[in-house]
Amino acid sequence: MSTRRDFIRKTTLVMAGATIGGMGLKAASYRRIIGSNDRVRVGVIGFSDRFRSSLYPCFLDHASELNMEIVAVSDLWNRRRDEAKELLAGRFPEIKLARNNDELYSWKNLDAVIISTADFQHALHLAEAVRAGCDAYVEKPFAETMEDSRVALKAVKETGKVVQVGSQRRSGLNYMAANEYLRSGKFGPVTMVEMTWNVNQPGRWRRPLLTDSIRESDTDWKRYLMNRPFEPWDPRKYLEYRLFWPYSSGIPGQWMCHQIDTVHWFTGLRHPRSVAANGGVYVWKDGRKNFDTMTAVFEYGPPDDPRQGFQVLYTSRMHNEAGGVKELYFSNGGCLNLDKNRVTPEGGLTEEYARAMNLPANLLEPFDLPSVTSSTSANTGSDPMTSAHMRNWMECIRSRKTPNADVMAGYQHSIAVIMTTAALHTGMRVTFDEERQEVMAGDKVFTM
Repeated sequence: MSTRRDFIRKTTLVMAGATIGGMGLKAASYRRIIGSNDRVRVGVIGFSDRFRSSLYPCFLDHASELNMEIVAVSDLWNRRRDEAKELLAGRFPEIKLARNNDELYSWKNLDAVIISTADFQHALHLAEAVRAGCDAYVEKPFAETMEDSRVALKAVKETGKVVQVGSQRRSGLNYMAANEYLRSGKFGPVTMVEMTWNVNQPGRWRRPLLTDSIRESDTDWKRYLMNRPFEPWDPRKYLEYRLFWPYSSGIPGQWMCHQIDTVHWFTGLRHPRSVAANGGVYVWKDGRKNFDTMTAVFEYGPPDDPRQGFQVLYTSRMHNEAGGVKELYFSNGGCLNLDKNRVTPEGGLTEEYARAMNLPANLLEPFDLPSVTSSTSANTGSDPMTSAHMRNWMECIRSRKTPNADVMAGYQHSIAVIMTTAALHTGMRVTFDEERQEVMAGDKVFTM
């Protein structure tokens, strides 16, 4: 009898070879047509810290108004299932607990799912969900390999399900205003982008008490691995997966994907032309493989005109939080600062220097963007941006409209993440093969 892992491997190989085409909607993809008065039944895939601390409070912000309920939770770990029942049963007393997704989908009582599993599982869990007839909210990163990313994209396009990727900046009023302003042409061409994400939290992504308490018999290690190479049970890679490739890329998939997504959104560019990057484990020498410090330089520009473009400089460190989180867009006329939510003429071309070259001065008119930000903490609670993002998805389930961060937004940020991972791992300048939809390190396809 074939195992679930065999099935996933075969499915991945079949789907990965398919051409990425237009959307084809199959009637079989709908378990039922949701009416305006029907209650939407939602399942949870992965009872994670992210779900409990942020996604669940944000769901509750709108569940009553939009007539939605959580009816089931799937988690491989028995402890998480017990915790799910304790947290959710007071609000949703009929909650059902599944040991795995096969069991969950066999009940055939779901309209939608919220996916907050390990980074490397998002894409395949999404493909599984939409093919089971469910709309989905899936946490970022969308995927950590191109193979997985193509599988998920193909499944969503073929089923036509409503998918929101957890890039909540796309539902932030300040980011929406920035997008409108940049696309208006008033800012001028983007000439440079600088981004940082700095923290000083020794326990970030560490779970020492949990790793000491969990046993292999408490969960399903083989199901957890999905299509990753088999290795013996390792509680750190189960609970601290963000520290270990190929279960996570670490900084690129966790933090950079949020910020690089705004570049794609604001400019309409799908992915970088090239990426060069380096980094290392310089401070937290705790056995992790993913870097605690990294710098990446991206080149973006029109694919048909290599003479035009701009760079994105991205830096991140996990051992000194000076500088915090910054997103700075520059033009010849000034700066768009998404930390301060302000457009200023800072750095623009002054009359003094313009006159010397017989050019007009170029200084932007200053103004403020709406002041709405998202916390950098993993325990954000019901923060406004994530709450708005969750609501957008919930409304789109009923309207069948395209959410703010649709499947293509996720696919495109994954390209940038995977290109960065390839550059960090190989030390090479990395490009993207548009025809093959592959990340290239030199003349070779980058694989895990």
